[in-house]
Amino acid sequence: MSSTIINIDNLNIKNILEHAHIGVIIHRADTSVVYANPAAIQLLNLSYDQLIGKDAYDPQWAFVDENGLPLELSKYPVNQVLNSKQRIENKTIGLIDHTTKDISWFMVNAYMEGHEGAKNCFIVVTFSDITEQKKPFSAEDILENAQDIIIVTEADNIEYPEGPKIVYVNRAFEKLTGYTKDEVIGESPRILQGSLTDKEARKSIYQALRKKQSVSQTLLNYDKCGRPYWIDMNIIPLKNNSGQVTHFAAIERDISQIKFHQEQLANRNNDLKALKANLEKRVRERTLSLQQAKTQLESMAYFDPLTQLPNRRFFSIHLSKLIAAAKRRKEMIALGLIDIDNFKSVNDTFGHNAGDEILKKVAEIISDLFRHEDAICRYGGEEFAFSIIINEKDQAEQACDRLLQAIRNAQYQFEGSSITITASIGVFTTLAEHIENEHELYRNADSLMYKAKQNGKNRYYMG
Repeated sequence: MSSTIINIDNLNIKNILEHAHIGVIIHRADTSVVYANPAAIQLLNLSYDQLIGKDAYDPQWAFVDENGLPLELSKYPVNQVLNSKQRIENKTIGLIDHTTKDISWFMVNAYMEGHEGAKNCFIVVTFSDITEQKKPFSAEDILENAQDIIIVTEADNIEYPEGPKIVYVNRAFEKLTGYTKDEVIGESPRILQGSLTDKEARKSIYQALRKKQSVSQTLLNYDKCGRPYWIDMNIIPLKNNSGQVTHFAAIERDISQIKFHQEQLANRNNDLKALKANLEKRVRERTLSLQQAKTQLESMAYFDPLTQLPNRRFFSIHLSKLIAAAKRRKEMIALGLIDIDNFKSVNDTFGHNAGDEILKKVAEIISDLFRHEDAICRYGGEEFAFSIIINEKDQAEQACDRLLQAIRNAQYQFEGSSITITASIGVFTTLAEHIENEHELYRNADSLMYKAKQNGKNRYYMG
């Protein structure tokens, strides 16, 4: 019997990589990408031109760790290999898609090929998609189709009147209260309370939230039309992998009929006890489902629910990356604050719905005028912000001219009325290497914006 010996040295390695089902990216020692196979391009949802030549400092990357929190630059696979001189094996990393805002999860391995400092020194990163394994089923489907009302709020600020802010409600909530998701996201659950809501029950809930503890209460609430209803609620703290309480989840059931007919149902006390035991069991079951939904809820905290623009938290992360990239390339940073002129009079004249429509329209204009790699956000109220990397101040001036013209030329139709608006912009520019902290950028841009307001509005001032 004869055997055939295959010489693997003659195999075309690049051809193998081109047909591999795992993503392969090769970096130079300066972290710039010199090769990406088709699987990598498909998995990252980027084009060949968006990958080749880009380095780890490029603002397009939005990696998160297993908790859904922004990944530090030093923890990027290529940087970790360069810093530690060690291989990375089976590391889980998430990537936020700027278009859909979804998170894709990858199992990543990386190692150094060649000797550090040599021309043939490369860092090879391989990865495969594990999104389905990380999310074996849709927790949101479970929450949305649950019969119980589910409300999730932030845990970092519970003080009156701003907090705690609602970040999620399910369909059962909308059906019972008459409020839609868009109407309550960002509001406090206090909008459901009224003059007859028990003060001691509210105090008990507040004290438990301050201590980050669970609490159960029966509470009188009011729906959107003012109709009172009773709920039996159980509030539980949600923790991240570090053990920190980041959100509260309230699981509620409408017990109005039970409460209103309590005297007539006295003979069914045993049934009510059994119902309570069943509710406690279902609370434990819902708790497990909420843990699966935690990652998705955390990602929702990065975007403004009204305009769909990034919020200040995400903007600050993006701005830090822009500054790092600009410092590395010895370029300038421009940070601008945009304030809609006379916005209060629009709200007073046409109502807050018209104001919301204007905010959404201005957000669309800003999103269309700036590039994918630029940082933009709804800064708060009627204010927006942007930051771009520039080589000359002329580039920032041109951006402001286009922005002001687009805002003033847009027509806003509301209930048969045509509304025209303008905006005032303050832009601060500086070499990135001169930036010691981000607060000086905001402070200077804010001062210039008020100067534009004081000198007639509908203009920009640059410093």
